Amino acid sequence: MAMTSGALGGGQSADINVTPLIDVLLVLLIIFMVITPLAPKGLEALVPQPPPPNQPETQTDRTVVVQVIDDNGKTKLKINQEDVTMDNLSTRLTDIFKTRAERVMFVKGDPDVEFQNVAQVIDIARGTNVVDRIGLITAKIEAGQ
Repeated sequence: MAMTSGALGGGQSADINVTPLIDVLLVLLIIFMVITPLAPKGLEALVPQPPPPNQPETQTDRTVVVQVIDDNGKTKLKINQEDVTMDNLSTRLTDIFKTRAERVMFVKGDPDVEFQNVAQVIDIARGTNVVDRIGLITAKIEAGQ
């Protein structure tokens, strides 16, 4: 703090004391440096990519899509157009993925389906321990946007 003494200016100085501001700045800098590596990371999302525009579409049996369909208030499931129930979904997924090296599954829900039904399908697939990655198919992805 600048102070004058003697007969020249006896009084208070109008200069601001910046030492406390620098201390606060350094403390905030240290806090952000410590917190930044601990910040939660987002969930990894797996999105199917549309084929290139000039390439003919080829249907591969490697892609596993579980459709959750609302049929007049009743939830129906299909695995690649094959009807499945919630009860035998885990055994059917185990049968499909036991011989595959690439264990990726996509879940497609109809717009009328409640999300809890889609989440239940994802929970069942995770519970089988045979699916490594689960992706979601939305209307925009299906349209190629």
